Amino acid sequence: MITDIARSTWSLAAIAVAGALTLPGAAALAQDKFPSKTIQVIIHSAYGGGTDVTARMMMIRTRRELKEDMQVVSKQGGSGAKAHQYALSRDKDGHTVLALTQTHLYTIARGKSPLKIDDIVGVARAMDDPTFVTVSGKGKYKTLDDLVAASKEKALNWGVAQIGGTEHIGLATLAKAAGMKYKVVPFGSGAQMVQALMSGAIDATLPNVSEAGDQVKDGRFLALAVMAEKRLKDYPDVPTTFEKGFKAKTSTTRGYFVLKGTPQDRIEKLSAAMTKAMSHKVFANYLESSGLSPETSIAGWKEWDKQIKEEYATAVDALTGLGLIK
Repeated sequence: MITDIARSTWSLAAIAVAGALTLPGAAALAQDKFPSKTIQVIIHSAYGGGTDVTARMMMIRTRRELKEDMQVVSKQGGSGAKAHQYALSRDKDGHTVLALTQTHLYTIARGKSPLKIDDIVGVARAMDDPTFVTVSGKGKYKTLDDLVAASKEKALNWGVAQIGGTEHIGLATLAKAAGMKYKVVPFGSGAQMVQALMSGAIDATLPNVSEAGDQVKDGRFLALAVMAEKRLKDYPDVPTTFEKGFKAKTSTTRGYFVLKGTPQDRIEKLSAAMTKAMSHKVFANYLESSGLSPETSIAGWKEWDKQIKEEYATAVDALTGLGLIK
């Protein structure tokens, strides 16, 4: 016969077991709240530069969407490698987001980062700045065909910002597709590269729309092509390299990524918040002031992640051909 004391003992034990089973579930539910603390946005460059400014513009409305604060953290060194190392020291819980430019991809491709390309998951693209193939508006080259034909006869002088940088990779990709010869003249920055074309110091260069849009519109530069698959809405008369038969695509991009292992639902929440925030007039006006289109710049995680992997493959091919990957 079960005594009252025994019944009481069993009841207390049952309550204890039930409590033990319930508490972890509640804790897990509490942990599922995201975001639950300040989100760090890691940049590899100095405060006040383009990557920093773009991140802060993105954050203005993203904070509202996520109902949580965001903070820019600069980790300079190694062309992105220090930022990668710092990210690896933090939890993969969605509270660490890295700002990405092509520099990160080149650093990974050259084996100078602790990350591999498969460690990166794109979250959102903020900016897609297409590349023009440009010559002087007063020069003898009037079409891309003219320039390619001349470049098959002899190597022309092409301005780039950096050896192994975006313009250099774009030029190598175009030259391979078109069978062109070329000489590279590095200037250290896009602004100096553009100035060199204006002064006649080089034959051609590959500036972004944001760098040379004004010169193209006023006739100082002639854009022979845009290195893209589709024509640009604001430059409808400029043909694409693909139209001319050359599968060479280059643009300067800025966006955001997290490390592999970050929960997918958090990636999607970050992506939705960022893309909605960047579609607002605050960020859209920022893009338009640089001559860029919000419609073609802003993209969610699927499109952006795919583009990252494609740009990486292009970079590996070009850098290998240039002898910059051993």
